[in-house]
Amino acid sequence: MALKLEAGSRLVVATHNPGKVPEIAALLENRYDLTTAGALGLAEPDETESTFTGNALLKARAAAEASGLIAIADDSGLSVRALEGQPGIYSARWAGPTKDFALAMEKVRERLEASGSDDHSAWFTSALAVAWPDGAAVVVEGQVHGDLVFPGRGARGFGYDPIFRPTGHDLTFGEMEPAAKDAMSHRARAFAKLKAALF
Repeated sequence: MALKLEAGSRLVVATHNPGKVPEIAALLENRYDLTTAGALGLAEPDETESTFTGNALLKARAAAEASGLIAIADDSGLSVRALEGQPGIYSARWAGPTKDFALAMEKVRERLEASGSDDHSAWFTSALAVAWPDGAAVVVEGQVHGDLVFPGRGARGFGYDPIFRPTGHDLTFGEMEPAAKDAMSHRARAFAKLKAALF
């Protein structure tokens, strides 16, 4: 049986970050009635997997089981080639308990300097998982490649956006209009795959 998401379905976004909801709603073309794991008082599972897709699936399955609703989760992060793919799945953890991404970006700069490498290439990965309460699931992944610039530029976006300049562009994600970033971001690429699979 092909898995499909009916328009108007109620979905739970497996996050405690309400800021993610408008972005996910827009990427899903506002077809669904979205709530969050945080709003439903669901516990956040420990992210124990070693890959973005593993963690996205773990979060979606936990939210689907706990809520009885279809759940969607994303796991995303920045990987730096000279740092052997770090921070990767630990991207949010590098920002510490207060989610201070200025601190996280400074940590990337310091580690890059310490590595002695002049390779500043990096990529963002977004893994998306949709899980049904009966255990069925779909997982997809999107990436966007670029390089890092220091100091960071621009106050748009979030996370590591100010230091990431996508290949072929002069502006960082932190400087781009949201629509321009959304047209090419790792998350947009993952959602395009997800929509092809489910709509």
